Amino acid sequence: MRSTRSGPLFNAFPYPTKISPEAIALFIASHTDPGATVFDGFAGSGSTGIAAILCASPTDEMKSEADRLGLSVRWGARRAVLYEIGVLGSFVSKVLCSPPDPSEFGRAAKQLLRDVERQWNWLYEASDPMGGKGTIRYIVWADMLRCPSCRKYVSLWDACVSRKPAKISGFFTCPYCDEDTNLAYVQRVHKTIVDDLLGKKRKTRRRVPAWVYGETNGQYWSRQADHLDLRILKCIDAVPVPVCAPRVAIPWGDLRRTGYHEGISHLHHFYTRRNLIAFASLWAEVSKYPDHLQDALRFWLLSYNAAHSTIMTRVVAKKGQDDLVVTSAQPGVLYVSGLPVEKNVFAGIRRKFGTICRAFELTHGRDDLVDVRNASSMKVDLPDKSVDYMFTDPPFGGNIPYAEVNFINEAWIGRATDPREEVIISPYQGKTVDSYQELLVKAFREAYRILRPDASATVAFHSTSARVWNAMRDACEQAGFYVANTSVLDKKQSSFKQVRSPGAVKGDPLILLSKRRLSSSGAQDEICAVIDDLLVQAQQSGDPVEASPQRLYSRLVGHYLSTSQDVPINARDFYQQLKERQAAREDQEM
Repeated sequence: MRSTRSGPLFNAFPYPTKISPEAIALFIASHTDPGATVFDGFAGSGSTGIAAILCASPTDEMKSEADRLGLSVRWGARRAVLYEIGVLGSFVSKVLCSPPDPSEFGRAAKQLLRDVERQWNWLYEASDPMGGKGTIRYIVWADMLRCPSCRKYVSLWDACVSRKPAKISGFFTCPYCDEDTNLAYVQRVHKTIVDDLLGKKRKTRRRVPAWVYGETNGQYWSRQADHLDLRILKCIDAVPVPVCAPRVAIPWGDLRRTGYHEGISHLHHFYTRRNLIAFASLWAEVSKYPDHLQDALRFWLLSYNAAHSTIMTRVVAKKGQDDLVVTSAQPGVLYVSGLPVEKNVFAGIRRKFGTICRAFELTHGRDDLVDVRNASSMKVDLPDKSVDYMFTDPPFGGNIPYAEVNFINEAWIGRATDPREEVIISPYQGKTVDSYQELLVKAFREAYRILRPDASATVAFHSTSARVWNAMRDACEQAGFYVANTSVLDKKQSSFKQVRSPGAVKGDPLILLSKRRLSSSGAQDEICAVIDDLLVQAQQSGDPVEASPQRLYSRLVGHYLSTSQDVPINARDFYQQLKERQAAREDQEM
C-alpha cells in the first residue's frame, strides 16, 4: 500500500509520522460499508477522520490506487471517532475535519496578514547589494567560536562554510592564523543578556547574522550581513514583544541536549526577537475576528510556526549545489544547528495560505462525520461492540516524545499535553519497554471492548527494535487480539529518523488484527530460512524496493507477527546477517 506524503491535506499541517488520509481511506473502504463507525485511539493530526470524509467523495487517484491493488472498495461516508491525548493533535484534527467556509476563511486570512504587515513590514526590510530597498527572505545566523590557537573570535560561517560549491565543513579553519582542527573541539562563545520577558539576566550562545538572502522587485539576491542589518537589529531590540507571546518554561525531557540547547529554558528562546514580534503580532490579531474563524486562523499560523519560524530552521549543503539549501526544522526533534535560519514569517505564512484553503475545500461541510476528543484511548466513552473498524498508528516506542515536540505550538494555544498517560518509552519519564507495553495493553483492551465481534483493526507500526516489536505483539494478544495478516505501508518520503537513524526501517509494517484466532504456527521459524525465503520472494517480485534491506526487515517482522512468534532480531543485526546470507547464496551460485 502506498502512502503519498504530498497534497493539501497532508501538507496543511506538519505532524510527526502521519499517514496520508487517502491511503487510510482505502483501508476503511475495504473493511467497512458506508455508514460504518471507524475508531482511531491514537489519532494524531486526524488523518483517520479525514479519510472517513474522503470515502464519501474519493479522488481519481484513490480510485486508481484501489484498482491497481485489486481492492473491493465500497465508497460512501463513514463516521469516525478520534481519541487523541495531545492538545496539538486534537486541535489540528478538529479544524481539519470541521473547517469554516473556505472563502470566508480566505478573506479573513488575507485581511489579517495585510493589517499586521502594514504595521510591521519594516522588520524584514534590507538593502540589496546595489543599495536599493529590498525584503529579507531569510538570514543565516552563525554561532561565534573562539580559535583554540590565536584565541580570536570567528563565526562558524567564516570558519566552516564555503559556497560555489556549497559545503559545511566539519573542520574549523581560522581565517586569522590558519589553525585547522575538528569543529567538535572548538569552544562556543557565550554572552549574558537581559531577558526583558523574564525580567532577569541569562547566559546564551553568541550568534551573529552571517548571510542575508532577499529579493527586490521579484529578483533574488544574497550578500554578507552588514552594519545596516545590525542597525535594524538594534531598533528591534527596543521594540516591546506583544503581551500575547507566552512567557513559559519549556518542560524539557528526553530531547534536551546540553550543547545546542544551552541557554534555552523558555519558549521565546527558540525565536529571534524579530520573528517573535512578527508571529505574536499575527497571533494577537486573530482575536479581532468572529469566533467561528479564530481556530482556523490559529491553525494557519501554527502550521508555519514550529517548523519554520524558530531557530530550529536550518541550512544544508547538497551535492552539486552552488549555495546552501534552506530547510524546515527537523521533525520529531528540537535540534538547533550552529547555523540557524531566521525566515521571513510574513512571507512564509502567505505561502501556506493556498494549501490551507485547498485542504479546507476538501473537508468543509461534513462536520457531522467526525467526533474528535482530546482524551486518552485508555478510557474510551463508547458502548461495547459499537465500532465496525479501527485504523490506528500508536507511538513507535521511544521514537518521538510527542508532548515535548509539540510544546512549542501548544504554548501558543495555551494548553499543554499531560505526558503521564502518553504511550511512549521515555527514560526521562521512567517509562521502560515494559511500561510502554502496559499502557498499550490498556488502550488495546478498550479497542477490543468497543469493536464488534466480527470487526478488524489495522495497526501501522515502525521500530528497529525486536523488543519493542514483541511488546507491541504481546500487548495486542493480552488485549484479546490476534494477528490475521501483515503488509507494508510504502511511504514515498521517509521521515528524518527513518533516513538518519542507525538500522532504520523503510516503510511501516501494517498489522491486521482480528478478535478471532485465525492461525498459529507453534514452533519458532529459523531466521536463516526466513531470510532465504524473503530473498527469493524479493527476486521474484522484480521490484528493487522489495530487495532493499529495510523492506526485507519489514517483511521479516510481518512474518513473525502473523505467525504469533517473537521477532528474533533488531534491524541493525538483521542487516549484518542479511549481508552474510546474500554472500553465502552468491558463493553457492558460483
